[in-house]
Amino acid sequence: MKSILNTVLIASSLTITLFLTSCGNESKKEVTEAEHQEHSDSTAHSGEHTFACPMHPEVIGKEGDKCPKCGMALEHNDNAGKSNGLTYFMQYGSTPGELEAGKEGMLSFTPKIKGKENEAVPLQVIHEKKLHLIIVSKDLSYFEHIHPEYQADGSYQIKVLEKGKPYTIDKGHNETYFNNGGDYMLFADYAPASGNHQLEKIPVTVKGTPYKNVTYNKERLSVNVDGYTVSLEVEGGKWASNMPIHIKAVIKKGNQVLDANTFENYLGAKSHMVVLKTETFDYLHVHPEVENGNLDLHTTFESAGVYRGWLQFQTEGKVHAADFIIVVEQGTGSAKADDMKDMKGM
Repeated sequence: MKSILNTVLIASSLTITLFLTSCGNESKKEVTEAEHQEHSDSTAHSGEHTFACPMHPEVIGKEGDKCPKCGMALEHNDNAGKSNGLTYFMQYGSTPGELEAGKEGMLSFTPKIKGKENEAVPLQVIHEKKLHLIIVSKDLSYFEHIHPEYQADGSYQIKVLEKGKPYTIDKGHNETYFNNGGDYMLFADYAPASGNHQLEKIPVTVKGTPYKNVTYNKERLSVNVDGYTVSLEVEGGKWASNMPIHIKAVIKKGNQVLDANTFENYLGAKSHMVVLKTETFDYLHVHPEVENGNLDLHTTFESAGVYRGWLQFQTEGKVHAADFIIVVEQGTGSAKADDMKDMKGM
């Protein structure tokens, strides 16, 4: 009997030992797998952030790179190049419904989501504004860069003044004129808080005596505006498409070259430049930096042709706009986001 009892006790002891050992091994296995998963997640996440241009989210690179289209520093944006499944659009309206040259009115812009039109669409602040509105005549002889103001109903509005009525604030901020009738193109430049940068072209026809149509084909790279002489100098002396190009903007007053560092900030920068291709309205919004006292621009023209450019800078509270005619030849390169690493100053 005693022998049987000893046998049972030994067997039980072995069973408990095996059970505890098994549990211990299983626990270690679970911890090891958890640690491995945590390490894998950490490794997968580390160093894989996406950096993209806030104005051109299709341009993706690494931290410290700049956009070859506009010169802006790439910002952390892990959603760049991805779709959130939403389609954004800008709903346009005017009061009256058909604007008339020289008469008062109102322009209204409301960001919407297709299929969810009743949802509010908050916008990101880019260069101090949530909505940049570029207004040009169809022949590109007229240019305005203005900023509609947010309203309680979710729209952004800009007041159209009667001809001869002075601006209540500095020109180019939140009021405009249509002194001539004809066809115009409005560019709504914005970025939804839940999505990437958007650019929409909105054609508008204004009643009344039309502006005299102008055709641009001869290069003009030096202009006088408000007592300043503004000149563009392209590196290598050649304006070509499909390759990053480096442009220096030199601003003089009299015979003295001015230090761009002394300019007042305009929309968070020393200067802005909008470039549009005649006929097709290809759009570039370039943001210069200051290098050796001059405005330094980097951009890429995706196709050859004639372009109109407006470089804006501010002194003594006034915004100046120097307009240019740029003739771009067909280049032999291929414009790629990777080319940004070869650009000067990167």
